[in-house]
Amino acid sequence: MANIHEENVSKLIPTLGDEKIDMIAATSVLQIRASEIRQSQINWQSYLQSQMITQRDHDFIVNLDQRGQKDLPDKNPEACADVFLNLLTHISKDNTIQYILVLIDDILSEDKSRVKIFRNARHGNVWQPFLNLLNRQDEFVQHMTARIIAKLACWHPQLMEKSDLHFYLSWLKDQLKMNNNDYIQSVGRCLQMMLRVDEYRFAFLSVDGISTLLSILASRVNFQVQYQLVFCLWVLTFNSLLAEKMNKFNAIPILADILSDSVKEKVTRIVLAVFRNLIEKPEDPQVAKEHCIAMVQCKVLKQLSILEQKRSDDEDIMNDVDFLNERLQASVQDLSSFDQYATEVKSGRLEWSPVHKSAKFWRENAARLNERGQELLRTLVHLLEKSRDPVVLAVACYDVGEYVRHYPRGKHIIEQLGGKQRVMYLLSHEDPNVRYEALLAVQKLMVHNWEYLGKQLEKEQIDKQAGGTAVGAKA
Repeated sequence: MANIHEENVSKLIPTLGDEKIDMIAATSVLQIRASEIRQSQINWQSYLQSQMITQRDHDFIVNLDQRGQKDLPDKNPEACADVFLNLLTHISKDNTIQYILVLIDDILSEDKSRVKIFRNARHGNVWQPFLNLLNRQDEFVQHMTARIIAKLACWHPQLMEKSDLHFYLSWLKDQLKMNNNDYIQSVGRCLQMMLRVDEYRFAFLSVDGISTLLSILASRVNFQVQYQLVFCLWVLTFNSLLAEKMNKFNAIPILADILSDSVKEKVTRIVLAVFRNLIEKPEDPQVAKEHCIAMVQCKVLKQLSILEQKRSDDEDIMNDVDFLNERLQASVQDLSSFDQYATEVKSGRLEWSPVHKSAKFWRENAARLNERGQELLRTLVHLLEKSRDPVVLAVACYDVGEYVRHYPRGKHIIEQLGGKQRVMYLLSHEDPNVRYEALLAVQKLMVHNWEYLGKQLEKEQIDKQAGGTAVGAKA
């Protein structure tokens, strides 16, 4: 396999084994069904007699389909596009539409350059007849149409128009989210093609595509779909801006879990390739550093150590293991205790690591939780509300308590962010450790209030005494 870290992505990604990907596709539901449909015999004469198609359309399709004139699309491209688009527009019977779509897909698969036959058609908006078919009830029609659209969009230099592109990518995203979708591999294949094109990547981001990919990956899909969707993330990360944004969607923790559970070498390889891009591609070195720290936090070093001991024969895997090991180890050396803490909080995977229990840490860093618009405090409060992990909840309660103990205005800020209410709610949590830490945090919130009140009263008393002394002196 070609080294997957060459810089020339436009040449690189297509060489990542279209044959291999198509071999996988050959066993997909779509391809099995397509091979059955190819055996059908369509009575084109009946469509002519009922005047649903013209004599020209009839003659062309019969010569192509039944008389074996396979070079007709090249000899007469204009007629080819017109005929197929007419057939798709005028025929409504599902099994005939299925057959026409398989014919179109075969024509394109035989020669990629044939996409221009359809893209240069005089039929007005060439996308519309295909996009309409995505709304059909028949699932095979929908997904074979989606496959054809991907080829037309990716194999022609002229990009798909924005509104049509938005509609198509939204449709693919919604198909990913469908429960028990038999055609999910076909959807993944379309995205693998589309996201190789840089201009289509931001359109996918705009339809909430990246968070959809990651939410599905987090839900533990089968390894084939896992591979396809991580491949999509990989091609997305060749864009430096998207590589910088990726962990905003919690990509690193989700991919670290996949790496830890992976038993398939190709899944391991593609996850490592994404991790490498998340370090190499961002132009902002601070983001690359944050990604390294996040990987350390998610125990990626442990997985790299296991892979190192296994010594895979796959050169790409071992190159990536060496690269990641070096970069992650270096990031650990540079890490301040606050960096460690911030990364742990952002990862959402709180545990009783040493910084939490260090009084010195809280004395020196409590005020820093207010940085970047109180980002870390907001994350803690979010975890108190959303997390189902008792360890995360217990640690978050502890941290809120330590913050208010060491930062004078902490109680007020935590109340404003809704943290006090969340901690009080956890007083009745089923886990005794969560209840205990919530109780301690509530006590710290209250004690802090009393200390503050006591200081205020003391200050007022001193002010009054000073005022009285001044009046006596004047008299």
